[in-house]
Amino acid sequence: MEFKDFGLHADIERALTAKRYSQPTPIQQQAIPVLLEGRDLCGIAQTGTGKTAAFSLPSLDYLLNNPKPRSPRGCRMLVLSPTRELAAQIAQSCRDYGRFAKFSVMTVFGGVPINKQIRELGQGVDILVATPGRLLDLVDQRALRLDDVEIFVLDEADQMMDMGFIHSLRRVAKLLPKERQNLFFSATMPKEIAALAQQFLHDPVTVSVAPQATTAEKIRQQVTFVEQKEKQALLHHVLKIEDIDRALIFTRTKHGADRVVRHLKGAGIDAFAIHGNKSQAQRTTALQAFRSGQVRLLVATDIAARGIDVSGVSHVINFEIPNVPEQYVHRIGRTARAGAEGIAISFVAPDERPYLRDIERVTRTKAEPVKLPDGFGEMVRNLPKPVNPPRNTGGKGRNPQRQREEAQRGKAGGHRDGGQPRREGAGDGAQPQRKRRFRPRRGGVGAHKGAVTRVG
Repeated sequence: MEFKDFGLHADIERALTAKRYSQPTPIQQQAIPVLLEGRDLCGIAQTGTGKTAAFSLPSLDYLLNNPKPRSPRGCRMLVLSPTRELAAQIAQSCRDYGRFAKFSVMTVFGGVPINKQIRELGQGVDILVATPGRLLDLVDQRALRLDDVEIFVLDEADQMMDMGFIHSLRRVAKLLPKERQNLFFSATMPKEIAALAQQFLHDPVTVSVAPQATTAEKIRQQVTFVEQKEKQALLHHVLKIEDIDRALIFTRTKHGADRVVRHLKGAGIDAFAIHGNKSQAQRTTALQAFRSGQVRLLVATDIAARGIDVSGVSHVINFEIPNVPEQYVHRIGRTARAGAEGIAISFVAPDERPYLRDIERVTRTKAEPVKLPDGFGEMVRNLPKPVNPPRNTGGKGRNPQRQREEAQRGKAGGHRDGGQPRREGAGDGAQPQRKRRFRPRRGGVGAHKGAVTRVG
């Protein structure tokens, strides 16, 4: 089967030809005909199989065949994404597929000034790709209306609903018109999440092209059992012996990602970190450097497990394996994309073995065990010292966006790095509790020896 067999609009076929796309993937073969009929759909396919094109191509075809003027502060197609990086990637795909049409595509997410987004939304857009938080901020400021949405897409539906977005999603659903087409796509769909999804879908067609929570067949999976404190030495060894084009290194925590980068730089190995504590400018710079090949190592939390589509990622290294088995599927799915092969290497500490058993049970596969190298103890002892973390300069020369974010946290009762946290249990804006001092009264009516008064 070829894309031309779908009967898509001529402008879309031109764009596919320009990108040298001829044959659709299995999820695209099954989803596109259903969506061209206007049906609701729940699509399940492992990561890297082309879900973005599966929902964007028929949606663009509908918009081209049913032209309408843009409504001020409105949009015709709304795509919700769990991460900024995935939102930007989806928007770029829509621009690529609609390059020969006059589509207006806009991305909105946090970490960037909202006023510019408000101005751009004033004239309305055809396609809006957003993260839930910033979307609702714009709605609250009356800069965005959702009553003109004709196509509603939820990408990575399981993460959106399972990671705390369900309340925002329910609120968004109330703002949407009842007559609309709903598209849910995800790599995993646990039963409880699938049941919840049915609340938002009307008579949907379910398309599943691979067993849920399976891993790509072309990924060679390896595991090494090692003490937590020895993982950094093992990472340096792996980077030396493996033929790495680009590698994603995953940690469970933000501080852990920064710590790994400092150790790598201490050994003269260039790497960037990407996680939620980084400003949007820092995250964009790191991702662009990784895509362009300026750096071949990107250390990330699970924010990058979904939404990073970079060709040439030869290795995924789980410096710390995830405690959610489905997240492992998304992590290693960053490699072996578009028919390529890849290697996934996991470092497992003794307290992480239960996580590994859960992953093996869900994925129904076992990774190849790899022993520690000879002389590993000497490698641990000779591990280079990490570079020192950047100093807090008190604002001088710091990133302006980061300063604004910290100022907002301060207003909300939080604290800046190195400051004092608010007292436990206090509400937003509460001040630290002041210490009480006592001093004896000096004369006056009722004064007596030993009498004290409270001040401050």
